[in-house]
Amino acid sequence: MNKPTPRLLLLRLLMVAEANILSASEAVLAGSIFDMTENSIRVTLARLIQADLAESIGLATYKLGPKAQKLGADVALWQTADKRTIKSDGSWIAVATGGLPRSDRKALRARARALSLLGFRELDKGLYLRPNNLLGGVDVVRKRLLDLGLEEEAAVFKANEFDEVRQKKARALWSDMHLEKHYKEQSQQLTDWLSGLADLPSHVALREIFMLGDAGIRSVVFDPLLPAPLVDEDARQKYFETVRRINEEGRRLWFAFFEKAKSLESV
Repeated sequence: MNKPTPRLLLLRLLMVAEANILSASEAVLAGSIFDMTENSIRVTLARLIQADLAESIGLATYKLGPKAQKLGADVALWQTADKRTIKSDGSWIAVATGGLPRSDRKALRARARALSLLGFRELDKGLYLRPNNLLGGVDVVRKRLLDLGLEEEAAVFKANEFDEVRQKKARALWSDMHLEKHYKEQSQQLTDWLSGLADLPSHVALREIFMLGDAGIRSVVFDPLLPAPLVDEDARQKYFETVRRINEEGRRLWFAFFEKAKSLESV
């Protein structure tokens, strides 16, 4: 588990805060759980506002800024990731990028991130594939890729009937991710952690559940959502459900932490 930076901590809290509103006092309290100073939290808040990632909506009260609202919406989709798949017919969705310019580093990063978020892997130079098992098919995937930053000039299309060599290579594109092992090991780790939650000191539980939840959500967001027989879909479903349990418990613990702090302030 990796300790968050002040920037990551604040962005995550802004995304999940009640009504998406976070007070400065809540931000400082959250930072204290990770041994972050009040000054570092306030400086980070100011920098997020300057970058349009957060905005002030009142006295020491904040919400996500314009540049982070779309990111927040994208991240929120993780909760229903496993509801966006359909039975595979054996075909593929392909993206051809060979004719796109490679000199613009910003465009390259956006392209790589868009393809990664949708589970694409490179079959041949400039030709990326993923199974055609996402709800809405090519049209929905094309729109999502464009929304995420893929250039409009990129060709996005349905592909099938590859030669035997490429078909075999395509099926193995995600083998380095060891997905089934990951699902089973992480499901067990999260379940074991939840079973011992009652024995943890409050500050330890808050810190660990934030890091576990953040890692779990990131894992789901970047999951390629492969169909059977490329992956054990039941194992994936169990893992996603366990991440949702961690997230729900995390929200409960953090909201209770903030509410307790507010009640003490009013005394």
